[in-house]
Amino acid sequence: MIARSIGRMAGQGAVFFGFFLLWEVLVRLVGMKPVILPPPTMIFASLAKNWSYLLANTWPTFAAVSGGFLIAALFGFLIAVGIAYSRWVSELTYPFLVAAQVLPKVALAPLFLIWFGFGLTPKIVIAALIAFFPIVINTARGLNSVEPELLQYMKSLGAGWWETFVKISLPWSMPYVFAAFRISITLAVVGAVVGEFVSSDTGLGYVISYANISLDTDIMFAGIFVLSALGVALFLVVVLIERLFLSWQIAIETTPQTM
Repeated sequence: MIARSIGRMAGQGAVFFGFFLLWEVLVRLVGMKPVILPPPTMIFASLAKNWSYLLANTWPTFAAVSGGFLIAALFGFLIAVGIAYSRWVSELTYPFLVAAQVLPKVALAPLFLIWFGFGLTPKIVIAALIAFFPIVINTARGLNSVEPELLQYMKSLGAGWWETFVKISLPWSMPYVFAAFRISITLAVVGAVVGEFVSSDTGLGYVISYANISLDTDIMFAGIFVLSALGVALFLVVVLIERLFLSWQIAIETTPQTM
């Protein structure tokens, strides 16, 4: 198992190395100007040179992403429970949720600036709005996918709604919930950066936007790399938490080894 994981990580690292090597070679062969597309070596040099500046702007983005994701997870889960167990709630809220999802959040960003002012709040709100929809849909689907026989069995034992929800419906839906979390954490990164583009003087989105205006393309790509690393790190945190909470499912799905 360990050897397989190491081999998989080595293969993934080789893909990244090959991508950056191809990028470096093509840029230098074509003679591309660094202001248009800098080579990776120049980007990594800028990353090392401006590391403290990029790190200082990583924390505001991390706070916006984390806050938006947690709000989306909490309210998304509660609304999903209402949709799954109440036809009235489902019929009233579902069209509104779809309409809110298709509405471009970039168009709302200036409005949030007027309502909430500068600072962390508008970025958290945009991140939460973008990350909200997958959690509602997947969680409601997971709660509705419980086998009717299990629900009937719990009812025959005299279990109430809450006991059935905690012991049957919630564990059954957790794979759907964490699948939504994996999607939503990446969407929260997008939402936070959108907010930083519009109304912020801190954060990685601000770094990228300011570098674009000043034509510091190497710093802009360095900011993009750090932002990508932040998104990947948060995604892996969600995966780790999923493995901790759903270790029972992983144990069941793992094929037992035989002699």
